[in-house]
Amino acid sequence: MSFPKGFNNIKPDIVSGRYSCAELAQYYLKNIEAQAHLNAFLEVYKDEVLEKAAALDAKIKAGETTGRLAGMFIGLKDNICYKNHRVSASSKILEGFESLYSATVVERLLAEDAIIIGRLNCDEFAMGASNENSAYGPVKNAFDETKVSGGSSGGAAVAVQANMCTATLGSDTGGSVRQPAAFTGNFGIKPTYGRVSRYGLLAYASSLDQIGPITSSIEDMALLMEIISGSDESDATSSNKPVEAYSQLTGINQPLRIAYLDNYIHAEGVQPEVKERSLAIIETLKQKGHHVEAVNFDLLDYMVPCYYVITTAEASSNLSRYSGILYGYRSTQATDLESTIKKSRSEGFGEEVKRRIMAGTFVLSSDYYDAYYSKAQKVRRVIADRTAALFKDFDIVINPTTPTTAFELGGKTADPIAMYLADIFTVQAPLAGNPALSIPAGTDNSNMPMGIQVMTDLYQEKLMFDFAGYMVNEIINTP
Repeated sequence: MSFPKGFNNIKPDIVSGRYSCAELAQYYLKNIEAQAHLNAFLEVYKDEVLEKAAALDAKIKAGETTGRLAGMFIGLKDNICYKNHRVSASSKILEGFESLYSATVVERLLAEDAIIIGRLNCDEFAMGASNENSAYGPVKNAFDETKVSGGSSGGAAVAVQANMCTATLGSDTGGSVRQPAAFTGNFGIKPTYGRVSRYGLLAYASSLDQIGPITSSIEDMALLMEIISGSDESDATSSNKPVEAYSQLTGINQPLRIAYLDNYIHAEGVQPEVKERSLAIIETLKQKGHHVEAVNFDLLDYMVPCYYVITTAEASSNLSRYSGILYGYRSTQATDLESTIKKSRSEGFGEEVKRRIMAGTFVLSSDYYDAYYSKAQKVRRVIADRTAALFKDFDIVINPTTPTTAFELGGKTADPIAMYLADIFTVQAPLAGNPALSIPAGTDNSNMPMGIQVMTDLYQEKLMFDFAGYMVNEIINTP
């Protein structure tokens, strides 16, 4: 027995009793086992999943009320806490560590009868754009196993791509949900900063991190976001703004003011097929009667440097808690307090994490604070202000999610700067705090997926979901 992708396609048959949650659980577990070589899952909760599926079937058969996510099997990126389950951020420094509590997003999923199927591989501490920095090996793209999955939420993206679960939760700091979603043909979102609680998310850069789903349909995306969004007393940065009915997709019934950033699409290094597809989508939007205008956002060259100064500084602070003293990995070669900290961190962290911690410590040092960190914060303010000004004139901003489709495994590992530039189109949204969504937009000449990114004003997720549904039905899939 096989099942279609997407909760929206499965739920009616689960509710009616045509298919059971137990059958669906077995289906996903078999897919995970058959595609273990893709390295998407670090751990699968097989016995627990089967037990919970059977209990859910009993509730449905008895006619009891079930949650809105009954029949949805969700994978968690390995930096989201789930009580009494391991969480390691794909790092050896947290090998074997079990969480003492669940993230707020996990509690909200469980309250709606979702079943957590396992934890997913990612770049160590979410630091990467290819999922090659994991202590447990790279994640391979299911469409071409010689290509990267994208990162840092590569395992989350491939799990949905290869139908190993219904949906996943990842985290996005500079593009870590949207970029792998684009590389694997999925939907991926970075919500407005504060829209989703960060409580229970292992921090990388606290002023940018946001949890976001990866799904195979916009309907699933809207439903999950409606459930996990909202204020949380455990997270002081979460917003108390009301959560709209995202799942009630109403479409677009009037012309919109749409901007595309011309210097992004025509930037050096943009793959020809990505540029052509983006321009074709823009042209179709014009033909549908929308006001579409090219805008030059001349801060593009400052985005990635600003982002990496701020994120490495925050990572240097956040990761100082992993010292080999309280929990996690402790070096067997340690002889005193100083050697415990030095050796545990040297042995426990991977090369990319150590590189970013050292860079962050440097930009925060007294001699260079004003030259780097303070200046980056000023640049961030300018980026946020200029982005806000865009939305005074436009409803939507669209651009390619990434400059290229998925690149070769090992293709950029020797050049960190080239790897960092893979985020060039996705870092604007987190620096400004805006929501952004990657929508599957077709394939290149090698049949590798590409994405189109939609960005809206702060807390305008409802408009974004409605527009994304319209894009899928009326623009992207229109001959």
